Amino acid sequence: MFDNLFAAGKIGTMETKNRIVFTAMGNALANTDGTVSQKDIHFYGARAKGGVGLIFTECAIVDGERGKGNTKQIGVYDDKFIPGLKALADEVHKYDGKIIIQIYHPGRQGISVINGDLPMLAPSNVECQAVHQPTEEMSIEQIEDLIDKFIEAAVRIQKAGIDGVEVHAAHGYLINQFLSPYTNRREDKYGGSLENRMRFLEEIILGIRERCGKDFPLIVRLSVEEHLEYIGLENKGLKLEEGKKIAKRLEELGVDALDISCGIYETMNVSWEPSSFEQGWKINLPEEIKRTVDIPVIGVSVLRDPEYADRMIKEGKIDFAGSARQHFADPEWANKAKEGRTKEIRKCISCLHCMETLMGADITGNSTQCAINIQSGKEYEYSDFKKDGQGRTVAIIGAGPAGLEAARILALRGFKPIILEKTDQLGGQLQLANKPPKKEKINWLIDYLKTQVEKLGVEIRYNTPATIEILKELNPYAIFVAQGANPIIPKSIPGINGEKVLTCKDVLSGKVKLTDKKVAVVGSGLTGIETAHLLISDKNQVSVFEMEDEIGPGVYFQNLIDVMNHMRPLGVKLYPKHKLIEIDGSTAIFENTETKEKQSYNFDYIVISLGTTPNRELIDEIEENFSKVSVLGDAKKSGRIRNAMESGFELAYKL
Repeated sequence: MFDNLFAAGKIGTMETKNRIVFTAMGNALANTDGTVSQKDIHFYGARAKGGVGLIFTECAIVDGERGKGNTKQIGVYDDKFIPGLKALADEVHKYDGKIIIQIYHPGRQGISVINGDLPMLAPSNVECQAVHQPTEEMSIEQIEDLIDKFIEAAVRIQKAGIDGVEVHAAHGYLINQFLSPYTNRREDKYGGSLENRMRFLEEIILGIRERCGKDFPLIVRLSVEEHLEYIGLENKGLKLEEGKKIAKRLEELGVDALDISCGIYETMNVSWEPSSFEQGWKINLPEEIKRTVDIPVIGVSVLRDPEYADRMIKEGKIDFAGSARQHFADPEWANKAKEGRTKEIRKCISCLHCMETLMGADITGNSTQCAINIQSGKEYEYSDFKKDGQGRTVAIIGAGPAGLEAARILALRGFKPIILEKTDQLGGQLQLANKPPKKEKINWLIDYLKTQVEKLGVEIRYNTPATIEILKELNPYAIFVAQGANPIIPKSIPGINGEKVLTCKDVLSGKVKLTDKKVAVVGSGLTGIETAHLLISDKNQVSVFEMEDEIGPGVYFQNLIDVMNHMRPLGVKLYPKHKLIEIDGSTAIFENTETKEKQSYNFDYIVISLGTTPNRELIDEIEENFSKVSVLGDAKKSGRIRNAMESGFELAYKL
């Protein structure tokens, strides 16, 4: 099955057992001194054990003084890191996998406070409009020093027994900054013409080749298109035609393979895509590079399905199928594909919780998290999976993500979970989250959870609201209450229970279908703006009101940008700094939080999106009648998919 995907591959002198690649992804698992941690070893080992043929680590630090991306990142700038790197290689090799260390410098995209409060080094003093950090144009001496640091890092990597090195020249980091005319405004030998802009990378490549030899696999990750049109800069920066010239020159320099991507921090959504980007949307980029060079090309493009990845290799568009987030969501993707268990794959839903938690890791102290795989990054912590359920019954109220994940883990541990679901379908709030445009990937999670509970023989009683009588009949060892949450309808707002007032649940569930209406959405959290997107796509005139100073408070910026980019061309109207104070029939009355003036607007319908509150129905009575009761998911505290999945997993794991 999938003969192309599972054919042996070759990059330089390195042979891989298949064409499946776990591309580089920050995980914030390293020790704070930059050494490889046991968490790292378990993390990468899990992907190797899961069947991935070629693994790239997160980008590793070559400059310990001014080149850090975060405080828990693998370092390669000192010999002290070699033992940890060797242990990492040994773990991956146990499973016949190959491992590459990716080396980089963040340049202007780094964070000053993490780098001694110094300005970030860059080819030119051009501030990144995503992170807004002070920058310093590099001197020739600083350039030469960094070239040496890249080369020395590769030498250490080779000494550690790692299978090869990848030079990160993509995603707007320092080498990419030298390559791009958008960020490189120099007028010396390192700027101006493409030949000069390539000089920094060329000297790194030549130096590594000289020190490590021709037999040490050398790969370059390359953004061949920066897509600056996404930020209104048409025909600026690196474009594909110049990317092809860079690729050809790298082949001439003896690079063994190219790992093709696109984008920089300012166009981040094309590098780490939100849910609206479809599988294969940028497969043309590696395809064009493959036509240009004769060395292997690794391609990424929201690859989720083994069938699709296999076909892309067969059609000659890529040589190796790469993904970071998919293997983060399911380290067993390769094994499941090889064994024909594709329905059991936990497909990444592109929700970007991983990116959000990675960017916040230095503040929260947590590692990168996956919304749908609680074990990702915690393989070391969750290595002891006790199977001590002894067939004891656990009643679960609600078949949403929290309840289903709890049932999955309980079944794996040998318990007998029985789910009581008051509706005729599973998924809970996921059955609302999948309704807005471009949110179809939520169905992948529903399908995965359904497949898992069916495979494990979990009993689900549909159309069965929980009662004390039913629970007593089950005589459960424990009860998990995962019955979700209800929309918040503030009673303090006069008229809020009027006939023309709806909730997001009314709209998303299909209970109310609006077309060609004038509609207000009050509240611009993610649910609010996605409901607005659905309404405006159904040919309604939509206005979004928000009490805070900006639309989308608390919404991760990549997701907010994505939804707004789809809505703005459809004519959505936005009203930040508007607090709803009264509804009179179909008239919504707001107070401008800045001027304190009252303003009235007339609509056909007013949709309230002011959050949710836990559904406490029956909980007190259950706790009075049973001794071992746990409340989880939104029923305990309203949150997002990760919160629901995590509470279900952890309670079931620890029971």
